[in-house]
Amino acid sequence: MSAAPAPAPLRIGNASGFYGDRFDAVREMLTGGPLDVLTGDYLAELTMLILGRSRLKDPAKGYATTFLRQLEEGLALAHERGVKIVTNAGGLNPAGLADAVRKLAAKVGVPITVAHVEGDSLPVPDGFLTANAYLGGAGIAACLRAGADIVVTGRVTDAALVTGPAAAHFGWRPDDLDALAGAVVAGHVLECGTQATGGNYALFGEHDVRRPGFPLAEIHADGSSVITKHDGSGGVVDLGTVTAQLLYETGGARYAGPDVTARLDTVRLTPDGPDRVRIDGVRGEAPPPTLKAGLTRLGGWRNEVVFVLTGLDIEAKARLVKQQFADALERGAGRAPAGVRWELARTDRPDADTEERASALLRLVVRDRDADAVGRAVSGAAVELALGSYPGFHVTAPPGKGAPYGVFEAAHVPAGEVAHTAVLPDGRREIVEPPTCTKELVEVGEPPLPAPYPSGPTRRAPLGLIAGARSGDKGGDANVGVWVRDDDAWRWLAHELTVERFQELLPEAADLTVKRHVLPNLRALNFTVHGLLGEGVAAQARFDPQAKAVGEWLRSRWLPVPVGLLEGIDDPEVSA
Repeated sequence: MSAAPAPAPLRIGNASGFYGDRFDAVREMLTGGPLDVLTGDYLAELTMLILGRSRLKDPAKGYATTFLRQLEEGLALAHERGVKIVTNAGGLNPAGLADAVRKLAAKVGVPITVAHVEGDSLPVPDGFLTANAYLGGAGIAACLRAGADIVVTGRVTDAALVTGPAAAHFGWRPDDLDALAGAVVAGHVLECGTQATGGNYALFGEHDVRRPGFPLAEIHADGSSVITKHDGSGGVVDLGTVTAQLLYETGGARYAGPDVTARLDTVRLTPDGPDRVRIDGVRGEAPPPTLKAGLTRLGGWRNEVVFVLTGLDIEAKARLVKQQFADALERGAGRAPAGVRWELARTDRPDADTEERASALLRLVVRDRDADAVGRAVSGAAVELALGSYPGFHVTAPPGKGAPYGVFEAAHVPAGEVAHTAVLPDGRREIVEPPTCTKELVEVGEPPLPAPYPSGPTRRAPLGLIAGARSGDKGGDANVGVWVRDDDAWRWLAHELTVERFQELLPEAADLTVKRHVLPNLRALNFTVHGLLGEGVAAQARFDPQAKAVGEWLRSRWLPVPVGLLEGIDDPEVSA
C-alpha cells in the first residue's frame, strides 16, 4: 500500500505589521497571488495604550477601526478567492469588532461567517488602563475548525496568527511541539510585514526596496516553511532579510510562547530559489506554565522644546539657554518639573553652505505627574527668552501645553487562570484548556564559539561594512541583533563583539546590564540592553524611543577590522 500524499503547504500571508501600516496591503495580498489565509497584526505595546484611551471615550470601541475600512473592499475579494482572514485587530474589544464585521458583511452582501477569541482581558489594577494576557493560537484553530471565514482576536502573540491556522489545517495536537515551533518561527518572520521583504533592512542598498511587497509563508505539515512573497511584488526575500527579522525583538535561544517554546538555536535557513528562503530544523519544547501579560497606564505628562543654535559658539549658546531656562522656571513655577533632560545634537557643519546645515538642535524634554508643571510653566519659560537669549534664537515649533505619556509593564500570570475562549460562528463558546505539559523557562548555556579568525593586520572601519543589524524594543529593554554572511566574518564577530566591546561602542549602554546571546546557525549575536528605554516606548524616554536605530548606530561605529575581511569592499572609508 502506497503512503498517503503529503498535505499541500498552507500559504499564509500578512497584510499588516502594526496599526497604521500600508492601507492597500489587504487588497494587494488578496489579488497578488494564491493564498489560503491572510493575517493582520495590529497590536503592539503602544497600541494597547492607544486603544485603552479610545475605549475610555467610547466603550463600544477599543479595536483597530482601520481593519474595518480595509475590509470594505477586501471582504468580497477574500470570499471570492476562498481566503480565510485572521487578525488581532479586535484589540480590547474582539466581540465588538466581530459584530462590526458581520454588519459590514450584511451591508455589502457577502455571506461570511465570523468568530472571535476572547479571555485575554485580565482584571485591571487600580491606576492602570489595560491588562491583557498573551494568548496562543489554539483558540484561533478552534474557530477555523468550526468553519469561520474570519477570526478576530484580542491580545494574542503575534506568531499565534500563524500557529492557529496551521494547527487547524494540519490537525496538530498540543504535543506536536516541533511542528508548532516551526510555525512560531514562520509567524515571527511574517508578523512585522515588509521587514521580512527588505523594509528597514541594514543592507538595503543591494536591493530595490522602494515599495516592498508583504511576505507570506508556505507552511508544511512538519512545521517547516518557505518564506516568500507574491511574484512581481517589490522588495526581496533572502537569507539576510529573514535573519534580520528572526533576530528582531527576540533574546536568547529559547523563544517562549503560550503554545510552545521554540529553540531559535536550531533554526536552519537555506535558499530555495529567487525570493524564497526555507526554514527547517526547528525544535520545540513545552511552553512555560505562565503567560506573559501586558499592563498599560498613564505615567504622567511630558513636554518638549527644540531650540535651534546656528553658527559659532554652539556649546556656549547651549549653556546660556539652559541657565536662562532654569532661572525662568524658578521665577515662574517655583520649581522645575520632576524630570528635565537636555540633549545637544551637533548637526551643524563648519563653513556650511545653507543655514540648516550650520545649525545644531538643543532638545529639552520635561516630565511630571502634574500637567501644569510641564504645561504653561514650561512654554512660558521658553517663550520669554525669545528676545533676550543667544543670538539667532528660535525654536522648531511653538511650545505646547504638554501631553500625557504612557507606561507599559510586563507581568506573568498562571496559564490556568486565563479563560482562553473561542466564540464560534454559531455563538457556542469553547474553552481552550491550558497545556497539560509545561517547562520552566531557563536560559540555554552559551554554545561553543568557532575558532578565532587568524590574527593579522587590521584597519579601523565601521562595523556595518561587515555586519548587518536590526534593533527594537521590549518594554524598557532594547534588543540589538547582529549577523554576518560568511563563516570567516562569523569567526571574527563571535570573538570581537563581546559585551564589553558592545558597551564601548555604544556608551549609552555602558552603565546598563547587557546580555549577549550566541546563535551560531544564524551567524548571529543578539544583545539585550536592559533599561535603555526607561519605562518603554509610550514614555518616549529617549530620542529613539523604540530603539529602532540602535542597530544602525552600532553599525556606524569604528573598530579594528581584519584587512582580510575588508578585501573586495568598495568603500572610501576602507580604501584610504
